[in-house]
Amino acid sequence: MTRTASIDRSTKETSIQIKLTLDGSGQHEIATGVAFFDHMLTQIARHGFFDLTIQAQGDLEVDAHHTVEDVGICLGEAFRQALGDKAGIRRYGRGTMPMHEALASVVLDFSGRPFLVWHVDLPKAQLGTFDLELVQEFFTAFCNHSGANLHVNLAYGDNLHHIVEAVFKALARALDEATQFEPRVQGVLSSKGALA
Repeated sequence: MTRTASIDRSTKETSIQIKLTLDGSGQHEIATGVAFFDHMLTQIARHGFFDLTIQAQGDLEVDAHHTVEDVGICLGEAFRQALGDKAGIRRYGRGTMPMHEALASVVLDFSGRPFLVWHVDLPKAQLGTFDLELVQEFFTAFCNHSGANLHVNLAYGDNLHHIVEAVFKALARALDEATQFEPRVQGVLSSKGALA
């Protein structure tokens, strides 16, 4: 069974195409027009071992908000599509990742009931031309459209680049664990017999 997804979404603000293979090797081709964001999305592919292609064109002359949020929407939809009925998957995943002096963790549940808990205190600042407040916007959009319950926590960190990269790497590891098959699971991992 090949667990893949293809998303094509166009609005007046953005045009986004995503191809995702869950059982990949980390191959990626990512171009959103936002260099720092591309670097973070690369972490998801490489450290989650997902094959991922993202092509996005957005109204960057306004700012990167629409592009970042809409990529989050589409990537969330891609994970939901690729997971299908979620039969046999572990469902839960966690990742704790260091990046120099920073340590971040992500714990998630593909429950079908999206909820984001965000304990990452980022200032209203920029890394290059990237507005740091867009990190939470991405996670909110991804959470809502993947159907995941996400808890994101920063233990400590000083360098803003290191903090954000640790968060994205932790997301990658949590996604990898949650999407893997667990041979002991028959159907879906739920006492109700359904995830939604």
